[in-house]
Amino acid sequence: MNKNQTSEEKGFSIDPGVNIGTVVLNVLNLDSQIDFYRNVLGFQLRWRKEDRVGLGTAGRELLVLKHRPAYKRYSGIAGLYHFAVLYPNQRELARAIGRLFSLKYPNSPTDHIMTKTTYLDDPDGNGIELYAESPEDGEWFFDGDTFGARRTDGSLSSGREPLDLGALFRKIQKGDQLDGPIHSDTRIGHIHLHTGDIDKALVFYHGTLGFDIMGVSHGIGMAFVSAGGYHHHIGLNAWLGKGIPPAPPDGLGLEYFTLELTSQVELEDLLRRVQSAGIATREKADGLQLSDPSGIGVLLRVK
Repeated sequence: MNKNQTSEEKGFSIDPGVNIGTVVLNVLNLDSQIDFYRNVLGFQLRWRKEDRVGLGTAGRELLVLKHRPAYKRYSGIAGLYHFAVLYPNQRELARAIGRLFSLKYPNSPTDHIMTKTTYLDDPDGNGIELYAESPEDGEWFFDGDTFGARRTDGSLSSGREPLDLGALFRKIQKGDQLDGPIHSDTRIGHIHLHTGDIDKALVFYHGTLGFDIMGVSHGIGMAFVSAGGYHHHIGLNAWLGKGIPPAPPDGLGLEYFTLELTSQVELEDLLRRVQSAGIATREKADGLQLSDPSGIGVLLRVK
């Protein structure tokens, strides 16, 4: 994928080791959501406190669900398009997709060439991507206003082809349990957001926070930003229309997502950038929260 602007050109770069940490969702029915994430996706219940739960692997929190039965599902607003669960290898992805098929849970397997993936929704309609890396097959690219993928043999692809499930499922080995918990190295690989204005979002995520722009297509209405050379940590799209409003205070769905930095020094450097830009922050028990131009919450903390 071609970078439109690198950290050297803009003079500041976010911690190259930053990762997407916990994703926090406001949900309508907590018990049905717990059942889905545990029994359909294999997440483990890490803790439960009154109206909220933490889910993830044995060693890592991936998701916090907050029970908000009086909240509403709004359409045409900024917020979550999907959060993406990254498996450590294609064998683990095969096990996850095999589990979905065994349960007859609707999903859309897709070959992005440099990643293998499937898409689905949870019971509240929150978008989820399950994926594993496959750089041996090719790479993504932006060429002007065009986005696509290039295979290692030089041939081009839309990057949105049907996934070869037969080839993927052959990676499952004897003794692999489809209904077992997700691998301990599974994490949130990226997050993709509906935004009201891609250019304003890039001023925030690139100009202030210091993510590198990996590609922008105003024709498609999409941009990707990342740290440390990754293909993307954050996807941005304007597919719901320019100028869409922020989520109302009683909106179901994404409350905020976490950016985990590698050290206190990296966090303090970033905070100075945020404060110089005049962006308000709010101290929370586990970090500092701010909002992007579309009102989407971002929590900054050290891993």
